[in-house]
Order: sequence, then structure tokens, then C-alpha cells
Amino acid sequence: MAIERFIIEGDLAAESFLPWITRHLQRLGLRGVAMRREDGQVEVTLSGPEDLIDAMELGVSLGPIDVWVEAIARQRLGNEDLP
Repeated sequence: MAIERFIIEGDLAAESFLPWITRHLQRLGLRGVAMRREDGQVEVTLSGPEDLIDAMELGVSLGPIDVWVEAIARQRLGNEDLP
């Protein structure tokens, strides 16, 4: 099981984005939490099988219609980094 953090950049102001991320985490069977940062980016800390985390990254990059994802930075974390 992998633990990772996504830092998502782009036009992410739509209120629907965080609930969208949460739904997709659940659909893929991943555990995680998404939050909006003060700088306008969205941070997602998630855990699960690596291939499903890859699928989540792809889904987020395509995003819902009302956001524009420009970049996703991924960072591998350890258990001590979980929120």
C-alpha cells in the first residue's frame, strides 16, 4: 500500500471539485482527504494500491468540467505523514 500527496494547480475555484475528488477516491477504494490551500491549490493525501493511485491521478488530471488542472505534483509519504 502506498501513501502519497498530490498538490494540484490550475483553475480550481469550483466548489464542486473537492466533493468530486472525494467521490472518486471512494469509487476507487482509496482512503484520503482533500483540502483547499490558501494559495488556491488543492492538496490530496491518499493511500491505497499504487495502480489505483495512478488511476486517481489520471482522473484528477481530466477533472470535472468546471475546473482546469494544469499540473499535479506527487510526493511519496510515510505513515507518519498521514493527516
